[in-house]
Amino acid sequence: MTTGTVLWTPPADVLETSRMGRFLTWLRAERGVDAADYAELWQWSVTDLAGFWRAVWDYFDVIAHTEPTATLPDATMPGARWFPGATLNYAEHVLRMPGLADDDPVVLAYSQTREPVTLTARQLRDQVRRVAAGLRRLGVGPGDRVAAYAPNIPETYVLMLATASLGAVFSSCAPEFGSRSVIDRWTQIEPKVLVAVDGYRYGDKPVDRRAEVAEIRAALPSVEHFIGIGYLHGGGDWAGLDGDDPLTFAAVPFDHPLYVLYSSGTTGLPKPIVHGHGGILLEHLKMLALHHDLGPGDRFFWFTTTGWMMWNFLVSGPAVGAAIVLFDGNPGHPDLGALWRLAAEQGITYFGTSAPFLMACRKAGVVPPPTAIRGVGSTGAPLPAEGFHWVYEALGDRPQLQSLSGGTDVCTGFVGGTPLLPVIEGVISCRALGARVEAYDADGKPVLGQLGELVVTAPMPSMPVGFWNDPDGRRYFEAYFDVYPGVWRHGDWITIAEDGTCVITGRSDATLNRGGVRLGTAEFYTVVENVPGIVDSVVVHLDADGQDELLLFVVLTEGLELDDELRGRIRGELRAALSPRHVPDEIHQVRAVPRTLSAKKLEVPVKRILTGTPADRAAATGALVNPESLTAFERLAASRQQERDLL
Repeated sequence: MTTGTVLWTPPADVLETSRMGRFLTWLRAERGVDAADYAELWQWSVTDLAGFWRAVWDYFDVIAHTEPTATLPDATMPGARWFPGATLNYAEHVLRMPGLADDDPVVLAYSQTREPVTLTARQLRDQVRRVAAGLRRLGVGPGDRVAAYAPNIPETYVLMLATASLGAVFSSCAPEFGSRSVIDRWTQIEPKVLVAVDGYRYGDKPVDRRAEVAEIRAALPSVEHFIGIGYLHGGGDWAGLDGDDPLTFAAVPFDHPLYVLYSSGTTGLPKPIVHGHGGILLEHLKMLALHHDLGPGDRFFWFTTTGWMMWNFLVSGPAVGAAIVLFDGNPGHPDLGALWRLAAEQGITYFGTSAPFLMACRKAGVVPPPTAIRGVGSTGAPLPAEGFHWVYEALGDRPQLQSLSGGTDVCTGFVGGTPLLPVIEGVISCRALGARVEAYDADGKPVLGQLGELVVTAPMPSMPVGFWNDPDGRRYFEAYFDVYPGVWRHGDWITIAEDGTCVITGRSDATLNRGGVRLGTAEFYTVVENVPGIVDSVVVHLDADGQDELLLFVVLTEGLELDDELRGRIRGELRAALSPRHVPDEIHQVRAVPRTLSAKKLEVPVKRILTGTPADRAAATGALVNPESLTAFERLAASRQQERDLL
């Protein structure tokens, strides 16, 4: 049983007032499924997979152009086929916008580059119609790729929906990606159309991207049509992507490619992960409506760029009747209170962000103004107990905090929250409906109450339909299924308690394992980053070639220098909180921790650099928010090698 402070409890009438509660009632009446609580509902959802996902299909009234002949005739992974025979279209469901009238706002876009933009339901449908007509005029049809080097703005969203409506395949990269990163992604999928902005503002700093766009165009001979958006300098020919055709939706198979997302690409070529129309639709209907309790009247926000799967997750909001709030810019400008003020001014009801952002707000002493927020989402990294407490200190006891974890690979969360369960400090409330998540020990056996590999032992509809240009499925198999036959291995450490609550403790490939004790890096960071004066940290365990060294790197508050007294304090805290085995052999000060554009720490590339891999091979620098941060690790690797050579 999980022990810990309960910070939020479901209201007494949750079965009548929440969408998941009403789904439970519907299941009882329409399907004879009599689940008494969330635990029983989850158990049914992962045992009767076909029954659960067909119930989601029927409950949300999925529009099938051709009805499926079955739900899941074969559950073998990889290769499980969902809803064979069905044809549908993802964009048709997003643009249905249930519960929203034509003149209701559905997209509210805020930017540090231009004035706010609001689109009503009617305006969004009309813009998608016109852009789809323009793409059709350029010869875009089913299976063609349309690529957007563009930020989180309405044009990118309209382009994605227009592309999907035609049965073409969408892919986006955020304009802060360097040209090398973009080229690495898009040479793999060979887009026919490229849409790009000329630059953007980050806070009050203009960032010109015209040179990068020229490099990208030159490296993509497949591009037949280029469309510029004059986002920073004005001009461009976006308005010319237009036409008079009526809005129609190509009826495509359930697993027809919708968009291509990419693994972070910190090492090697990024994996081009292909997601399908039907799988994404069903998964997002389930998560947004049932888990996040979103519907008409909600304003749904997640701070994200178009290079992170949370953008794809956010923009499915209108499919469940929620308006979405887009933001492009620096979330810390002019200070870390900016997004909280936006939430108050625009009536945001669900505020999604990353764990590092919440912890930064806590550290900076941010005091949000009163808001309409009733749900807070946190992902991107594990949220420690202090982060949970800060949310309730800052926002009061009304919002439900949902810490979730999933990935680009499934474009959703495996584990997260539900309106039916309380929020307990430091833990994720549940495994998501339809996600049979388990923890495997070193022998590949399921365990409860102890650290194990996060695995998924039954298929989910939003698992990738494959990787692009992987005809025999080898890359796909090696990515998820080569460790446990027929079981998806995700690459995270997880502890699942008897009551179903979960704790994620970092990437299993970045594990600290000394003296037989395995520890995820997240617990390590919780201890280290609570030491006054420490802003950020990264830890690696060097365990190859007979080495057994734990190295800790810390970023300190401006003006502070790492000395023996601070080193001693860090070691003392780690010894007391974790174990003597987790006291680092060396502690070094660095200016910055290398992070991906979605704020993930790069433990594995740091480890590779320290064991002799050149930085440009250890990490794709264009996928980093701060590629210059790698230099310090290269220097240290060189000096350590010099010392070894002298011995």
